[in-house]
Formats: sequence, C-alpha cells, structure tokens
Amino acid sequence: MRRVVGEDGIREAAALLCAGGIVAFPTETVYGLGADALSDTAVRRIFAAKGRPSDNPLIVHVADQEGARRLARRWSDLAERLAARFWPGPLTLVVPARPEVASAARAGLDTVGVRCPNHPLALRLLRAAALPLAAPSANRSGRPSPTTAEAVLEDLAGADGLVLDGGPSGIGVESTVVDVSTGMPVLLRPGGLGREELEAVAGPLLSVGDGAGAPRAPGMKYRHYAPTLPVRLLRLQPEAAIEMIRTHFDPADTAVLAATAVRQALTAYRGVDLGPDADSAAAGLFEGLRRLEREPGLVRIVAVWSETRGRGLAVMNRLEKAAGEGHHV
Repeated sequence: MRRVVGEDGIREAAALLCAGGIVAFPTETVYGLGADALSDTAVRRIFAAKGRPSDNPLIVHVADQEGARRLARRWSDLAERLAARFWPGPLTLVVPARPEVASAARAGLDTVGVRCPNHPLALRLLRAAALPLAAPSANRSGRPSPTTAEAVLEDLAGADGLVLDGGPSGIGVESTVVDVSTGMPVLLRPGGLGREELEAVAGPLLSVGDGAGAPRAPGMKYRHYAPTLPVRLLRLQPEAAIEMIRTHFDPADTAVLAATAVRQALTAYRGVDLGPDADSAAAGLFEGLRRLEREPGLVRIVAVWSETRGRGLAVMNRLEKAAGEGHHV
C-alpha cells in the first residue's frame, strides 16, 4: 500500500477504484478498504488483501440516499426514516439487494448493508469515483480495526493499493448495523450510533447474538478485533475489577485497558486510559489495543468494561470479540 493525500490523492485513488483496484480511505468510524461494489473481481481483491473469509459480507458505502436506493430491491419507509435522520453517519442499513451488487460483496446473500459515511474525504472519494464502494475495515482479518493511516500500513503494507490519509478517525468503532429487510428491525451489530437513538426513530429493535448460519452483517460470526496478545475481559464495576486485578495479575507482565477511574487506581500496571466515558473509550479502543501489543514483556491485556449505554454497547461487543469465548468474566 502507498500513502496519498489531498486532492491529488483523491483523484489518484478514484482512478484506481475505477480501474478495479483497492483503496483504503478514512471514515468517521474507522478506515475502510474499498473497491467497486458492482464488480466481483474488484471485491475479491479486498478479501485477498485482508485474508477475510468469503462468507463474511461487506458494507457498501454510498455518497447519498439516492445511491443507496439504486442498490436496494426494496427501500422501506423505515429505511427512509432512518437514513433521513442519521445519514451521513455511523449507521448501516441491511436491505434487499439488487442483482447488480457484486455477489462477493453480499457473500451470496439476497441482502446488502449500505451506509453513507460522515467524513469529507470519504464523500469526496465516492463522488470522484462515481461508484458504490464495498469497504470493510482496512486491516488484516481478525485484527483491531485501523483508526489511522499508519495502522492500515502496518497491517496491509504488502497489498497492492493506496491509502488515502485523512488523519485519525473520530468515532473509533464501526457503524451500527440494523437489518430493515423484513418487517421488524433487527440490531445486528452495535456501533457508533447508540441503540437508544435508533429506537427513538425506529421503535423497539430485536437483537441477534452470534450463531451458526450465514452472517447478514460483518462482525457476527468470526473472532475480530484481536491484538497479538491475549485479552481477558472483566465485565465488572470498577471496585470489583480493581480488587480482582490486584489479586490475580502481576504488574510485570499484565497491562490494563480501562476507563480513567480504574487506571488511576492501578498505577503499578502499564496500560491505556480509555477516558471518562463511552465515547472516549470507543475513540481510543483499537489504537489502545495496538499500542499495548507492542509493549515489551507483556503476556496479557486485562480489559475492564461494564457500560452498555450509547457507544458503551459497541465497546463491550468489541472487547468480547477480542477476548474470544471463555476469556471474560
């Protein structure tokens, strides 16, 4: 991958996308790895660069609501209301797909996830290329998602493509994914938009946990977001977590990833302070995991998180995925 910037970078990136290549670009959530969503050949280059399982569908990014409608076989009143309220923004809507959407992007399903990102460079790139862009996070599959161009280059340095550098992503966790392809809206993946905000517009959302079968959205089936060090998640209130860490984990080889109240009580441990609230935790989560895996002498990361309101639910989801089954309390 080669870094490009500015208007010249946008023009070069758009030309590469039109020629069937891949481009990493910034969004308000994380960096995405994009290709022409109407071309199976182009989309397969994303899977190859990431080492991503082919049954894991991609989100397609569009410049506006009209671009989303062109990809949808049916665009419901609910989709219209949600898009009107939250786009551009960190919301992906799963809708029935037109056959023109590359089968590889849909993982062979009859639905597609679409969203309009709220980032000026992403929108300018989409308009310059005049293409819908299939774009999962721009990292090796299973790794923490990238929130900087440097993190993209760290994971995908050997891939043949471009990285459009737009500085750090603001939100720090991926979009919220809601399936509106049937009668009742279903929350498939928590993300940058809180459940409470969505339900104020959509009414009650059903929830779907992990399970067998074809995933209808990214992040539902495989382990994700994992650094090279094992992660142990404590879903405990601060006082209980502090006591458990002091009792069971050695400061010499354990790092603590937690909100400010916990970090300030555990100064003997190396770690990352995720800040005072869910928004700051989301913004610093993936970069924090990447930073800790580079620390010498560590054998584990202990993460502490209990908040599930707003973006707190997305932080919990990402930490549970990073820890894997059986590695959280």
